[in-house]
Amino acid sequence: MRGEASAVCFDCLEQRINSDFSDQIVFSYGLSDSPLPFGSSAVIKVSDSSEEGVSASDFDSSSSQFVLEYLRKEEHGCLVNYVETRGNSNNDVECDENLDCSHSMATDDDDRELGLGTENITCESSGSFSSRRKLAALLPISQISKCSASHLQKLASSFLSECPEDYILASLNRLIDGKSSGQETQSFLRLLGLPLLEQESDLPCLRHPNLSPVLGVLTSSDCLISVLPKAPFTLENILHYSPSALKSEWHRNFIIYQLLSVLAHLHGLGISHGDIRPSKIFLSDSLWSWLKIYSKPDLGSGDANLSTSRRSWCVEGCYSSGLYADLKISSHLDWQTIFDKWWKGEVSNFEYLLFLNKLAGRRWGDHTFHPVMPWVIDFSKKPEKDSDSGWRDLRKSKWRLAKGDEQLDFTYSTFEIPHHVSDECLSELAVCSYKARRLPLSVLRKAVRSVYEPNEYPSDMQRLYDWTPDECIPEFYCDSRIFCSLHPSMSDLAVPPWASSPDEFIRLHRDALESPHVSSRIHHWIDITFGYKMSGQAAITAKNVMLSSSEPAVPRSVGRRQLFFRPHPVRLRFSREKEQSRNEQEMHTLHGFGVDNKRSVILEADEYLEETEEASAFSEHASHLSPKYHLHPNLDESHLHDSYSENTNKTDSSLSGTSRNKGLTSDICLNYLLEHIEVRDEASVEIQELLLWRQDFCLGKDIAGDIFSIGCVLAELYLMKPLFNSVSLATYLEGGDLPELIKELPPLTRVLVEACVERDWRRRPSAKSLLNSPYFPATLKSAYLFAAPLHLLAKGGTRLYYAASFAKQGALKAMGSFVAEICAVYCLPLVTTILSDNECEWAYVLIKEFTKYLTPMAVQRLVLPSIQKILLTTGYSHLKVSLLQDSFVRELWNRIGKRIYLEMIHPLVISNLYNSPDKISASAASVLLIGSSEELGVPVTVHQTVLPLINYFGKGICTDGIEVLVRIGRLLGVNFIVKQMMPLLEHVVCFCIDLSSMKKPEPVHSWCSLALTDCLITLDGLVALIPDESLIHELTKGRLCLHVRILMQKNLELRVLQFAATSLMSICQRIGQELTALHVLPQLKELFDEFAFSEKKTDASDSLNWKIRTTEKNSHPESPIKSRMDLVLLLYPSFASLLGMEKLRQGCLTWLLLEQYLLKHHNWKWEYTGRSSRYNMEAKPVLNKGPASKHAPSKTLLNGSGRSVPQSQGLRNSNHLKPHIHAPVEGEEEVLNPLVHEPWSWFPSPVACWDGLDIGRFGNPKDEQRWKIRASVLSSAHAHRGALRSLVVSEDECTVFTSGIDPGFKGSVQKWELASLSCVSGYHAHEEVVNDISILSSTGKIASCDGTIHVWNSQTGKLIYLFSESSADQDQASSCLSSNNHSNQSNRHVSHGLSNGIFDGHMYTCMHYLEYLDQLVVGTGSGALRFIDLARGQKLQLWSGESVESGSTSFVSTLCSGGSHTKQGDGASVSPSWIAAGFSSGQCRLFDLREDRVISSWRAHDGYVTKLAAPESHLLVSSSLDKTLRIWDLRKSWTPEPFVVKGHNDRVSGFSIWGKDVISISRNNIGVFSLSKSQDEDEQQQQYQRIIPQKLYMAEKGGRVRSDLSTICVLPFSRLFIVGAHDGYLRICC
Repeated sequence: MRGEASAVCFDCLEQRINSDFSDQIVFSYGLSDSPLPFGSSAVIKVSDSSEEGVSASDFDSSSSQFVLEYLRKEEHGCLVNYVETRGNSNNDVECDENLDCSHSMATDDDDRELGLGTENITCESSGSFSSRRKLAALLPISQISKCSASHLQKLASSFLSECPEDYILASLNRLIDGKSSGQETQSFLRLLGLPLLEQESDLPCLRHPNLSPVLGVLTSSDCLISVLPKAPFTLENILHYSPSALKSEWHRNFIIYQLLSVLAHLHGLGISHGDIRPSKIFLSDSLWSWLKIYSKPDLGSGDANLSTSRRSWCVEGCYSSGLYADLKISSHLDWQTIFDKWWKGEVSNFEYLLFLNKLAGRRWGDHTFHPVMPWVIDFSKKPEKDSDSGWRDLRKSKWRLAKGDEQLDFTYSTFEIPHHVSDECLSELAVCSYKARRLPLSVLRKAVRSVYEPNEYPSDMQRLYDWTPDECIPEFYCDSRIFCSLHPSMSDLAVPPWASSPDEFIRLHRDALESPHVSSRIHHWIDITFGYKMSGQAAITAKNVMLSSSEPAVPRSVGRRQLFFRPHPVRLRFSREKEQSRNEQEMHTLHGFGVDNKRSVILEADEYLEETEEASAFSEHASHLSPKYHLHPNLDESHLHDSYSENTNKTDSSLSGTSRNKGLTSDICLNYLLEHIEVRDEASVEIQELLLWRQDFCLGKDIAGDIFSIGCVLAELYLMKPLFNSVSLATYLEGGDLPELIKELPPLTRVLVEACVERDWRRRPSAKSLLNSPYFPATLKSAYLFAAPLHLLAKGGTRLYYAASFAKQGALKAMGSFVAEICAVYCLPLVTTILSDNECEWAYVLIKEFTKYLTPMAVQRLVLPSIQKILLTTGYSHLKVSLLQDSFVRELWNRIGKRIYLEMIHPLVISNLYNSPDKISASAASVLLIGSSEELGVPVTVHQTVLPLINYFGKGICTDGIEVLVRIGRLLGVNFIVKQMMPLLEHVVCFCIDLSSMKKPEPVHSWCSLALTDCLITLDGLVALIPDESLIHELTKGRLCLHVRILMQKNLELRVLQFAATSLMSICQRIGQELTALHVLPQLKELFDEFAFSEKKTDASDSLNWKIRTTEKNSHPESPIKSRMDLVLLLYPSFASLLGMEKLRQGCLTWLLLEQYLLKHHNWKWEYTGRSSRYNMEAKPVLNKGPASKHAPSKTLLNGSGRSVPQSQGLRNSNHLKPHIHAPVEGEEEVLNPLVHEPWSWFPSPVACWDGLDIGRFGNPKDEQRWKIRASVLSSAHAHRGALRSLVVSEDECTVFTSGIDPGFKGSVQKWELASLSCVSGYHAHEEVVNDISILSSTGKIASCDGTIHVWNSQTGKLIYLFSESSADQDQASSCLSSNNHSNQSNRHVSHGLSNGIFDGHMYTCMHYLEYLDQLVVGTGSGALRFIDLARGQKLQLWSGESVESGSTSFVSTLCSGGSHTKQGDGASVSPSWIAAGFSSGQCRLFDLREDRVISSWRAHDGYVTKLAAPESHLLVSSSLDKTLRIWDLRKSWTPEPFVVKGHNDRVSGFSIWGKDVISISRNNIGVFSLSKSQDEDEQQQQYQRIIPQKLYMAEKGGRVRSDLSTICVLPFSRLFIVGAHDGYLRICC
């Protein structure tokens, strides 16, 4: 294995790193190719490195972690010579002309970049780097420094912030901008494979973007230390733990293309890599790949044996070296060899289990993925040889033993995702708890508990075993130090009483592991932990089903790898020689519990032949655990080296040559880049084309070895298992027979793999030839050219500018939507970081370009999550303000539709109006909400804008948020204010009043006051917009007006009362003396009476002041009142001034008491001068000075100056609590006039269905509560003469299309505008009854089915496509009508109708739109499914139907797809993976959309299946004429037991889904059922649920709907549903 000659134990490695770098470097864990904790590399973290400015996209998930690799100088002579020569050359040596690196920056003696020297290095050893020029190309950014913490921190800082390759990308940006660029641009583009002329002055001293960057080389007395950034994943990680991350065949080929690109670069230098395998291919978070370059040990330098080398580098007296000195395992040995030795007893259980841990990817020292061992004794007593007492049951997992079967059965049966085990078999918590006495406290606080409490850690082995549900770790079998505590506050871990010391316990515990009792049972534990009991029925039986990942497509570096897929064989009994040796020991000895008590059984050959065959078959079955990627048997000891052959000089592309430069250009520009990035329409590659591909062969045996490895890796990406193992590779080399696995490869991939693994290395294609082969499509090459510069070590701003400017110049348009979608993964993360204003402009351009050129589904999946993150940022963001502009949002609407906007973006726009938002962002959000309200329509605006904003009352809503409510009222008119806004505000007032009267904590009362303040401010703004008669009606329709209701409350804060009083006076000023006396004064009688008779309690009333005091002594009414009685001073003098004392006294019988109080306490008395009181108590109306108030009435909500007052000041500064009534000025319309025929006039107030404010929810304003169905018909229209058969609502919920029967039993489709509930157009080209309609995305196209499929334009009503099936020609081409064909009648002879025979096999019966694919899937009368490409107007494949029941004919009655309606965690839709078809016979069939096969078929109902829907990716809901609804959970089984919903007394003709609610129709009844109930514990036991149907009734007339309902559709954002009936009526309900 690599570096084994220089391996060191991890303890000594950690000590060496601490010694070299002090405590500034945090040692994480060591890296090793061995199953043992020995290696020469380690993952470290630079503790004080600033992570600001991190911009290297390749290393996003571990940007502050680095890898230190120690290289012994005596084993790496060539690299040492290079470094030392470079260190001695200084800067005074002339540069070689061919090695000019003028762009590189020289540094001081301790920081010099490799590749800047002048003298070539000649290597005496043939196996190392042979020239300085090649080292300069491989290590272009490396710096040479002395070994110290400061220099390492400097390297880390340079990587994280300075970005050493920024100048290359900046040069490329100048080229894109049309400016002159440097020579490095051409050199870099040449690295990417662009055909450019090479010049003599060029030097390949730029890093290839697929080479892992070596940041620096640190020198010490005996070592060189290379510093590299840590990669998040390896390709081996992805293949083992998250293969779904390789999303498609395209993504697999993209990885191979990247590897071939870097190999072409290496091979051009005459260098072969020599060790290409999945574990050596590193991947970033976005799965960008790179190869790690390092110097291998020189040949002939490692002649010492392994143990000697370990001892020679470990510190003297190293404890760890002695622990593993007698072990026989090594990475040189493959699994089949280790298994054979273990099975025969030549390798111990401990060694074999360590090797299995290595195969599973577990790493020593990594607490998240530490090697695992079984607990073999339960510590209840000392285990005995001939008894099971004291031994742990290895047939069950430790988790099962700890939790119990009953609990695991409960977990499996009740949880949404069935599972027994919710955590790893060895968690980080358990590992750190086991090793608590040896770990730093900082680690314990992070992994175990943030507060360190030593007494909470188990004190002895018995408690530790009983406490943990996890398995053991190797240290308990080999390292007694684990018992000794390094912390004074934590005692040592106590050993069991039958062991006198930790050393003795380790010995006895290890002997127990090797005992016959364990050896005969350990295979059961292997089956559970690594084997076949990890999946399938065996896992269920063993209660070992692991909780699956919720995001399988997310790359992971840890996980559970199943090594074996059949039972592990029992270990063979020990040989006679060992048995004889064992008999010499006493049977009763404690030593090893009889570990050497091996049975003396002499087996003849025929007796153990069966066991031998079983072991041999198992070894062959698991041969994938011994993968081979190279032809050389000893390649593991080879090294990265020059490729020597007679033709090497011919392949050195780094040398210029006139023949190679022939026809190439040296002048590049933007158009040159766009030309090479452009993707033209290309047909799929045929296998014949690939077979005729002209290859250039490898000109070097070692180079050809890399190509062989690439072929093996390519095959494994498709097979998910290695192509070759040790046996199959030997067979191939001997006889030329390729493994049978190769037949499972796709044809094109198989051709390429066979070429790469050709036995004759001279016939293998070169890397450059493979890159140019037709196997790799233009889309792949285009994506690579665009994405590669983004993976340079450049600053985030530079990379953002590159992506934005290149996209703006037409790159995304040239590459097409597919490639743009691939590149979006690399670009869009750049826009969500902290940006300057200039960078925000580039980010905005980038988002707009991707929105423009991506498909709508891709915009939803990729762009919208980035926009969401930006809108959620706090504080000012120039980018956020740009995204809140109306112009951008309308572009977004056009791309994704309003439904997706309302789901994913609209709530975040509203969130910018509360909780102390940035003023500029709030203003932009308010303008956007106001401008969109009219287009969204009244129902959507009320439920998605108005109600969420009202829900923020009292929770920090800003003045812009209140302004939105007022201006929406102005925009939508008086009827909207009166019918929608006023009832909602009244509800808020009543809710807060009721809550304030309860005994609640003080924060609740404070919230009530804040909410009432916000409500009153809004009310004042709206009152100014309605006419006097409407205002009077609102004042008198209830017993008390809202302001008087508030004033009557005794538990509200005084300043709220003061605000209500002044606001009431403003209203009275507006309506005048007579109306005030008639309508308002009588309502104040009870309030005045209360004040009059409570005058004696004035002093006590101060206790109601809620401890709000003021230092002001002024008794002016505008000052904060000090007691409730002060309201008399606000109200009585003001009404006296307005009404006159005579009228006031007539209406207030207690006037004498009140006037006496005012005289006594405030020195006020009425003066009969005809003027106001001496204190000027009247509430003066504030006049606006200009016409601007007409457009922004809420600008003067709080005071007359037009200055907005933040709500946070509302209860803190009473001077700003003066209400405002909008008084007209000359030439200005006073109020809004109600429209005679106002749109949406039928829509009622949602108050009846609203529970009021939620004081506990301060987060997302989206309503999370269930929808209350009232089963009330709001409005109706007669749509068709006959039955209304089908309806569908547009995503903006403003238009509905209906299909039904018209005279002559012909079908038609009507288009209705819901605002006016009027028919605006129709389509009448159908000859038969239309039984299904569908809206085709946002293109304006409609598909309708009458036995044929009509695709037509909803705007013009013209037919676009007509599809039909024919018995003569099943593949009949569709009729495509040109836009100037004005006659739809010419195609009517093609139509067939359902009336011609419902079982006609050539008729279309139903359809379902696959938005992601832009295809229709159509059911037929024969039970088949036809796919139709709507973009091209072509019929695609036909999935033939099969008779679902013998002797009966069944047609497809309904269709749905799983996945397309399901949202991921970020809200984005995913592509459908399956299609469900319901049949007239009651059958259901599940089709795999990706593999074109039937997954399952089962009888779902006893009658006609009327409707199918997939509310979630794993759920299927069905309804039938058998009077039931059924819910099917497809995760448990493809033919699951249904959850039955009963209750309807007649057939269920359909249903619709909103959130978790299923709304079904049966005859003229409505039934509501919640999907969440189907998952309740009690309901699971009885497997059914009853619903209570309710009749539809007319809201105005009160009568019930008597006609049978035929179809239903929910309007989720409007909180409405629409039903169609057999009487032809369309009814809107709530």
